[in-house]
Amino acid sequence: GEYTIPIGVADIKREGTDVTIVSFGKIIKEAYIAADELAKEGISCEIIDLRTVRPLDFETILTSVRKTNRLVILEEAWPFASVSSEITYLVQERAFDFLDAPIQRITTADTPAPYSPVLLKEWLPNAGDVVKAVKKVLYKK
Repeated sequence: GEYTIPIGVADIKREGTDVTIVSFGKIIKEAYIAADELAKEGISCEIIDLRTVRPLDFETILTSVRKTNRLVILEEAWPFASVSSEITYLVQERAFDFLDAPIQRITTADTPAPYSPVLLKEWLPNAGDVVKAVKKVLYKK
């Protein structure tokens, strides 16, 4: 079905030019840490906090992707049937020609959440994962 696109629900937390990072919830703090690290290498990250996923402020994402030409989505959820898969689908449907690299999704591991704090730390996405994904869409080592 067709989506009604709300305007201005998402918040651009940081303006950037090289890559768009979309996230929401407490995991977004890892995007800020990664963006600080990447800035030291001259990589400018635009960070969008969705704030809500329903409604999903798709226009803010599209506008950013048309500017940066790259998208990384950070989500604290399993990869299958996730918000990041929906965003990926919508961006490739409506802004495919703007993408200079495949969209990267960073999610939890596709397993049940572990009880052990050590395993849980590995299971959750982190700033290092974001740095790797950003470098991948920028074709940098």
